[in-house]
Amino acid sequence: MTLKTVEKIGGTSMSRFPELIDNLFLDDGKPSYGRLFVVSAFGGMTDLLLEHKHSGEPGVFGLFSEGDYADEWQDRLTDVGSRMKEINAGFFDDASLSTRADAFVEDRIEDARQCLADVQRICSFGSFELDAYLDRVRELLSSMGEAHSAFNAAMLLRDRGVNARFVDLTGWRDDRVLSLEARLAKGLAGIDFGQELPIVTGYAQCGEGLVKRYARGYTEIVMSHIAARFDPEEAIIHKEYHLSSADPRIVGVHKSAPIGRTNYDVADQLANLGMEAIHPNAASVLRKRGIPLRVKHAFEPDHAGTLIDSEYRSDNPRVEIIAGRRGLMAVEVFDQEMTGELMTRERSIIDVLDRFRVRSIGKDVNANSVTHFLSTNLRTVRRLTDELAKRFPDAAVETKKVAFVCAVGTDLDMPGLLARCATALGDAAIPILSASQPLRGVDVRFVVVEEDYERAVQALHDSIIDERKLINAAA
Repeated sequence: MTLKTVEKIGGTSMSRFPELIDNLFLDDGKPSYGRLFVVSAFGGMTDLLLEHKHSGEPGVFGLFSEGDYADEWQDRLTDVGSRMKEINAGFFDDASLSTRADAFVEDRIEDARQCLADVQRICSFGSFELDAYLDRVRELLSSMGEAHSAFNAAMLLRDRGVNARFVDLTGWRDDRVLSLEARLAKGLAGIDFGQELPIVTGYAQCGEGLVKRYARGYTEIVMSHIAARFDPEEAIIHKEYHLSSADPRIVGVHKSAPIGRTNYDVADQLANLGMEAIHPNAASVLRKRGIPLRVKHAFEPDHAGTLIDSEYRSDNPRVEIIAGRRGLMAVEVFDQEMTGELMTRERSIIDVLDRFRVRSIGKDVNANSVTHFLSTNLRTVRRLTDELAKRFPDAAVETKKVAFVCAVGTDLDMPGLLARCATALGDAAIPILSASQPLRGVDVRFVVVEEDYERAVQALHDSIIDERKLINAAA
């Protein structure tokens, strides 16, 4: 049997994995083969191992990377092991299975502890810099969450009569550094897709460094490269929500509607806003291979979800999604002398962003100012703005907490759309800090103050979205 689908399960859904077995893995009570599953770490686990994705609170890596918190990172690693065992206890009814899962956790935790202690000991000598090892430490710690969830999932499926195979791509105790393609070839060799159901770690150890290159999107990178290897009919991502016309928690469940179709251009724009259907680099792999992606609600298996491909364009121009991103920091560098030197100043600003590993998701430029909209924590913003002030002593560097609100669609060729959106925000008494409509024609973007984010989403959704067309498209 050929591989029909390559599927990924997100972290929040993995935390409810026992509920998914009948939904995703059994067909009338019988195992459903011809599929491969890539799994994320259980919800919140990567935050504990690295740092909290939104608040920046340090996890094991965050404490270890500071270089002078020996006791703290050790204690946090112990806490991670305890949390993993708590998950095991709620995962398995059979005590013997829980014991096996605990033994797996203990093995990984103590291996990691010894590895990090060795790195710390080496760096106690002046000839060795801790920074030279941090990327690899981050990769190692990231791998532990996916290994834990994949091991548990495979073991629970076998207990339910599914011939599941745990496929560990983390390279644990492997003294070879392979390329991503070589790692996949080695880990997936010899699988009989007609008789086995592979449960694959969402992290793959490789020389390229997935976490360094793709941050938290590495599970989707693994999924897309596996899909490119086998050319399945579809790639599928299972989430705990539908890809909808807006966040139902903001506009109301009765108003939001699932999006039946969209394209990879829209998916990329949503990813830039943090409302990820799929990581843009993973989408690029699927797009080049001509593999469609389906985003499904993990707990509504009978719903077709959202089909994403390269060709789709709505029959008539319309806004399909109101999306956005709160928690952004606008960092403005203003200098009267910038005129004529904009490119030089911009390169220097980008150097600072790269140094602090901060991602800019948009910018505004005029003759004597550059404003970047950054997704990062306040601590990093303070360090970053201090560096900018040093580089540009005659400039004014200011920050403001803002949010993006966007109208998104596959065909926005609608005269007056920007004005209609601005009017909707004005009628709701929401000040607009910035507005733009890129030539690509996929989105219209507004910058508003953080406190107005939810009201702005509601105002645009109520005014611009035609729920009847969306419901028909989703049917």
